[in-house]
Amino acid sequence: MWFSVLTHYQRPEIGVTGNGKHREQFVKLRFDSDGFEIAGRLSKPEKTPKGHATGVILCHGFPSLSTGDHDVAQSYYDLADLISEQLGWIVFAITYRGCGSSQGNFSLVGWLNDTINAAEYLVEHEEVKSVYATGFGTGGAMAINAASRSNLFAGVAAVSPPSDFNDWIAEPQDLLEYARKVGVIRDEQFPQDIEQWARELEQIQTTIAAENMGGKPLLLVHGSDDRVVPSFDARVIADAHGEADLRIIDGATHRLRFDPRTTAVLIGWLDRTNRSKIKNPEPDYSVGKDK
Repeated sequence: MWFSVLTHYQRPEIGVTGNGKHREQFVKLRFDSDGFEIAGRLSKPEKTPKGHATGVILCHGFPSLSTGDHDVAQSYYDLADLISEQLGWIVFAITYRGCGSSQGNFSLVGWLNDTINAAEYLVEHEEVKSVYATGFGTGGAMAINAASRSNLFAGVAAVSPPSDFNDWIAEPQDLLEYARKVGVIRDEQFPQDIEQWARELEQIQTTIAAENMGGKPLLLVHGSDDRVVPSFDARVIADAHGEADLRIIDGATHRLRFDPRTTAVLIGWLDRTNRSKIKNPEPDYSVGKDK
């Protein structure tokens, strides 16, 4: 696997919140996923324990017509910097295939592979020992599915994830047209086989994935007033997992990444969960790279 550094900036000592604990920097790069160049941005503390660093894959949601594909990942950069600043972790905000400057076209299985390959990048190139996935909306579903399929992930924090993609499965042509409108499918010839592309949607079953996480810790955060993905979805996923930490944010909508309560819950949970993992290292989910 290869990567190319595009830009490298030194961050100020006081970061996003103005009371940061760790001096940090960020690096924009590309990594390989199924032969596509996927854009990513690393938020890195100036000093990390070699071979013992903790990392987070930050997974964005499906773009809307208002945001488009170009800004969808960039809107998560402040959160990535804040997590890195507060916890001293390496945070990898990735831009899924078909979005922004990443190559390729949207497919759910492709996004799943991007998530797993991003974790492999952190382990191989950044010497990260423990990898968590934090995702929003569709990205939250990708995080759960990735953790159920790969031993690289130590845990997942999913914000407003859908419990299934049945609406997309039922109307694949509508999804295809919408994906073209928001810009995540740019190739007029893609998909060459729409039936096969649609069948891939059925491979992503988030409730089954939550059940198959093998005891890995799971945080679910959902807004009580979410009209895009009802909070009932979070309860279904939590029931499937069996031991999930479920937080319903009162009065919150689908855009939880802009809610400071969500940020506080995420950072607190990641910190506590990792401390517990260090104190009780068995089972070690970071061993192995199988998909």
